[in-house]
Amino acid sequence: MTKQDAPSEVKRKKKLWWQLPFLLFLIVGTFYIGRHQHSTPYQKDTGFIFGTVYNVTYQFESDLKDEIEAELKKVDHEFSMFNEQSTVSRLNRGESPELSDMFLEVFRLAGSVYAETEGAFDITVAPLVNAWGFGFKHEQLPTSQQVDSLLAFVGMPRLHFNEQQRKITKDDARLMLDFSAIAKGYGSDCVARLLARHGIENYMVEIGGEIVTRGISPSRLPWRIGVTKPTDDSLQTSQELQTVLNVTDLSMATSGNYRNFYYNGGRKYAHTIDPHTGYPVQHSILSATVLTNDCATADAYATAFMVLGLDRAKVVLDRHPELKAYFIYSDDQGDYAVWYSPSLKDKIHE
Repeated sequence: MTKQDAPSEVKRKKKLWWQLPFLLFLIVGTFYIGRHQHSTPYQKDTGFIFGTVYNVTYQFESDLKDEIEAELKKVDHEFSMFNEQSTVSRLNRGESPELSDMFLEVFRLAGSVYAETEGAFDITVAPLVNAWGFGFKHEQLPTSQQVDSLLAFVGMPRLHFNEQQRKITKDDARLMLDFSAIAKGYGSDCVARLLARHGIENYMVEIGGEIVTRGISPSRLPWRIGVTKPTDDSLQTSQELQTVLNVTDLSMATSGNYRNFYYNGGRKYAHTIDPHTGYPVQHSILSATVLTNDCATADAYATAFMVLGLDRAKVVLDRHPELKAYFIYSDDQGDYAVWYSPSLKDKIHE
């Protein structure tokens, strides 16, 4: 080493000595965070909302059930058809309430999915749902003439939103709104946002099968979510799984005709109504599971795909790479068959 090199060598060593405390701090901090994450308990809350059961599992020091239920009640107050004071009930009665940001967020999303699926997802389908016996009141099976008359006031273009007044008007007073195919997913999103505001990184929110996951499960693994085999099960007692997906940092919703159905005159009537024909769908898809970034979107598209059928659903998926789907359908021989987005392959847990 030359005399000229000596000062620079001394500076380099001094710099290293100054860096050592910082490196030590990083090591200790990483160790502390890891230990804290392992010691922080997972809370598990369950309850009843939207006519179904909710389950929330999250890693946090204290229980947040009161806050979770308060958040869910906000959603119920906007979209429940069973709550006479909800915004949707008031609209269906012909009132004209000023609409909240929450209502408008879901209404706009519903309009977007309506457009992207050529009307397969339609929140104005309520009169048809009721007529076929799947709504909040049961009526006799409709005749073809009755179906045609109901179709005259079904369709989102018959709704008009006044941005300035924040109000909706209807072309026909008989037009009714039904958010049941999107509200549970949106409720899961709202609870997930609440948990995120508390800085919670590991959680799973599930409302009636509509799910949001983040981080890792209590077993320190990705969240594993089962897809139920679509066997006729109106009493919802079957737990047989078709597959299990390793899901984390995604939202997931499933729609199917294997639980909400009935037989009349030897014929099966399933709850998914095609807004274009006015009749329950008869496609080969038995179950549609959709995964994407938010659960409201997954919920809406899962319903739309049940209406569209396998081939038309694939066309929509080609336009929307952010959507991933897992379809269980009946093949030409009447056997169960499966199709899923190629991007889901590495998430299927054998």
